[in-house]
Amino acid sequence: MSEATLSFSDPDQIPILLGTHDCHIRQIEDSLGVSIVHRNDELRIIGDDSLIQKSLRIFAELKAIIQSTGELSAEQVQTALYNGSFISEQVKQVPTTTPSSIDLFEKTKKVHPRTPGQSGYIKAIGEHDLVFCTGPAGCGKTFLAVAMAIHALRTESVRKIVLVRPAVEAGEKLGFLPGDMLAKVNPFLRPLLDALSSLLDFDQVNRYMENDIVEVVPLAFMRGRTLDNTFIIMDEAQNTTVTQMKMFLTRMGMGSQIVVTGDISQIDLPPDISCGMTDAITRLRNIKGVGVVQLKNEDIVRHRLVGEIVKAYQNEDTMGH
Repeated sequence: MSEATLSFSDPDQIPILLGTHDCHIRQIEDSLGVSIVHRNDELRIIGDDSLIQKSLRIFAELKAIIQSTGELSAEQVQTALYNGSFISEQVKQVPTTTPSSIDLFEKTKKVHPRTPGQSGYIKAIGEHDLVFCTGPAGCGKTFLAVAMAIHALRTESVRKIVLVRPAVEAGEKLGFLPGDMLAKVNPFLRPLLDALSSLLDFDQVNRYMENDIVEVVPLAFMRGRTLDNTFIIMDEAQNTTVTQMKMFLTRMGMGSQIVVTGDISQIDLPPDISCGMTDAITRLRNIKGVGVVQLKNEDIVRHRLVGEIVKAYQNEDTMGH
């Protein structure tokens, strides 16, 4: 471990650089993997040599912004992290073998695929910019995609994670639920938050969301956006229409990656509406850079009964029709 000291001729710049409740410093620490200590009129940066050098370049840019404008926003910090040869100098590594684990760089925590199908899934995400994954409940579609997104963020391949879900009801109408629109869609977004919270500690998740490094949004909120250098995951994609899927996929900006997951045996769309996920797979599967993965019953890693339940509902002739 090495250490560097950053001095300030104008002490009034320090609170601006720290941000409210030290939010800017935490954002830099989380992104770069260094420790930053504020003492008197100095900042001490502790970490590996290469990371300290990156940190000093970032701080030089941020100090210039403060000197010029007298203020500093979280978005400017995030942009500096990207522009300061933080992400742009990284080259996406395409694995030559099937990965045995996903390193989250969270202490010693790693995520291990538990079936050959899951191994093939994370390999496909590593090799393609757009991946469609279908499969039954409990096969790890969402969990593994979120783990890969965290890995991409921690290895500086992307600067942001966006988790998306269509707000399509399974038998209950949004209009009858209490609260404003955000309160109404919150239950639909909860599974994505659960996946995130199971991989990172509570404080880390909150910091990422407060600093707009992780965003969890309903599909309708994606219209009109372009997301560069972002890992985007759409869950429950079997409940998108063809128009919605086209809108979502065209949000993809430079340096971004998309994973689309869904269970095409559980479509909640009206019978006369075409499924956007199956349509997209048919249209796009032969395009270079697009991967299609189908997980099966043997990839289910929840309670043993989940696999049996899925099987029972697949065998419609046994239901007495």
